[in-house]
Amino acid sequence: MCISTWRKKFLLLLVMFLPIISWAQDRQDIQLADEYFQRGDLAKARQLYDELADDEANVALIHNNYLNLLINQEDFRAAERYLQRLIRNRANAERFQLDLAQVYAQQGETKKADKLYNEIIEAAAKNNFKTHTVAQQLMANRLYEKALRTYERAREVQPNPDESYSLQMAVLYNLLGQQNQMFEEYFRYIRQQPSRMQQAKNMLQNALTEPEDLQAFEALLFERVQQEPGNRQFSDLLIWLHLQQKNFYGAFVQARALQKRFKDGPEQLMEIGQIALENKDYAGAIKIFEYVNTAFPELPEHYLARRYLILSREQLVKTTYPVDTLEIRKLIHDYQQLVNEAENNPTAIDAQNSMAMLYAFYLDEKAKATEILNMLIQNPRTPARLRGQSKMALGDIYLLTAEPWEATLLYSQVEKAFKDDPLGYEAKLRNARLSYFKGEFGLAQGHLDVLKEATTREIANDAMALSQLIKNNSYLDSVDLPMQRYANSELLLFQNKKKEALEELDAMLKEYANHSLTDDILYRQANIYVELGEFQQAVDKLNLLVDNWSSDILADDAWFLRARLYEEYLQDHETAKTQYTEFLKRFPGSVYVAEARKRFRTLRGDFAN
Repeated sequence: MCISTWRKKFLLLLVMFLPIISWAQDRQDIQLADEYFQRGDLAKARQLYDELADDEANVALIHNNYLNLLINQEDFRAAERYLQRLIRNRANAERFQLDLAQVYAQQGETKKADKLYNEIIEAAAKNNFKTHTVAQQLMANRLYEKALRTYERAREVQPNPDESYSLQMAVLYNLLGQQNQMFEEYFRYIRQQPSRMQQAKNMLQNALTEPEDLQAFEALLFERVQQEPGNRQFSDLLIWLHLQQKNFYGAFVQARALQKRFKDGPEQLMEIGQIALENKDYAGAIKIFEYVNTAFPELPEHYLARRYLILSREQLVKTTYPVDTLEIRKLIHDYQQLVNEAENNPTAIDAQNSMAMLYAFYLDEKAKATEILNMLIQNPRTPARLRGQSKMALGDIYLLTAEPWEATLLYSQVEKAFKDDPLGYEAKLRNARLSYFKGEFGLAQGHLDVLKEATTREIANDAMALSQLIKNNSYLDSVDLPMQRYANSELLLFQNKKKEALEELDAMLKEYANHSLTDDILYRQANIYVELGEFQQAVDKLNLLVDNWSSDILADDAWFLRARLYEEYLQDHETAKTQYTEFLKRFPGSVYVAEARKRFRTLRGDFAN
């Protein structure tokens, strides 16, 4: 190959690779300039950025730092020249125009800045994409009023805008503290986009963080429902709001009005009743299921509503202390009537399971309970899941009769049959509890470690609580007499031997003064006294816990229970209100906050009966 040919090829290769070499060098210079900027060495950073800014390809990578550097150095003239060059060279230069307006504002040239802002907003108003681009950059710069004006002007100019900008404007009104305007934008969005109701609810949930916000929104929404009774979306939103406030009966009242107006079925009413039941609002649930039971006697939901009605009454009776055995017998009678009428309907079969537990745990008729459960287990019509539940119930009865081996056999059968299922997890939790009762803490912990990752929150929480109790108060590799005695007291409680359990716990307080179990003992004793109907003794125990263990993990539980006792049993509503108010101040992160707030508002008279 001749020298001239070789030279030509070399020059050609050099021309081809020169841009790559130059690009690599620019990237190194950008990285170095950024490092200088971050370190505060502005002179060195400025020298590099000035050179890099001459190449348009570098603008996207250096713009923010370079502009901030120029502003920090108060070299506003250079910043203006740089931005004006960028604006001239681009068709869509809103970003740089907004930067230029900000530079004017930094210099104190307010009129000049406002004039440019207005021009930018006006130019963007006819284009949906540009409207969003400008508004979002203004929001990023915390110029919320100008961002709001951008959306308002677009709404005025665009004859048929693709969207009303309501959600974006609602966010801005919220940032500006203009609540009513925010609510109006959500109302507008819901009216125009009824299929996106859930999105509006999600955003409202994030915006309504304070009780005052919820109350203000409720008042305005109630007015809107009255003004537009035919708008189903507003009624649905009011139902949702009541549920957020745990005002389940209020949600039912609105849902009932909606059901009557639109001739709906009972599905939404049943759902609200189930939510009330799950949240332990038994009185509210009873009213809801009574209505469904009466209003829909011919529908398939009728039997299910009756089942839930009796279950709600059952939960109310079981949590009204001391438990009235006469009311327990009334419940059994009602369950039996349902069984007779519904025959082999799954609802009736489920009712039999509840009857058995009432016989065993509240009437001490274990033989009758065992007979019912064995019949359910052997009945080929019994659904597999209910058969599993009946086996676990029978296992519980074996614990009552001090037959732990029979109990664990049944629990293990259910655990095996329903592996990776909530029912199987529940069976594993009962096996863990049985190991705990027996003082086999290491074995119990093994079960609980698995269950802490359970798919249901309730099971995971129960497992976590028992696991924490064991870890905090025992030594898994050695004999721990206090923990074994405490576990035995809990077994006595499970077997409904409350006075024996109290005596054991009292003995422990004397023998193990200031032991780590003391707070647990006091809280357990308080709950036993509640079940015995000795409410002042319960408050005394809670006072000891709160006064001496104020930072303990059980402090919020104790404080909330004490407030409930003043409210429900001691009928001292003024003290109860004070207790709830103080609770909300001391424990803002407690799981009881929503319930405490609702109870306080009820005592204050916020909810109509």
